[in-house]
Amino acid sequence: MKSYVMVILKTGTNTSTNQPFIDSCFGGHMANIKRMVEMGKLIIAGPFGKNEDSFRGIFILNVTSFDDANELLKGDPAIKEKLLEPVLYKWYGSAALPEYLPASDKVWKKGF
Repeated sequence: MKSYVMVILKTGTNTSTNQPFIDSCFGGHMANIKRMVEMGKLIIAGPFGKNEDSFRGIFILNVTSFDDANELLKGDPAIKEKLLEPVLYKWYGSAALPEYLPASDKVWKKGF
């Protein structure tokens, strides 16, 4: 077992309807996800289905401090522009969790 930081992404306060702006921010959001994966800092990411809590998605970050998590999140334009709002929690989970991504990538490439 080890410590991680779990991030719940909620709908942010920016209610812009400018679609090119929104598309650009979420393109940057996906680029930041890729960057964090390549750094070995993002273990799990994914969207939530529609819900009453305005929860949009989740990250489990392979860091132990909120400072380190916030540093990683600074690179996300959707967060920076307040389209998404991160809520951070300390989370204790399996130390094997970082092995999830390589296994997931292998399955994804096989088309299962």
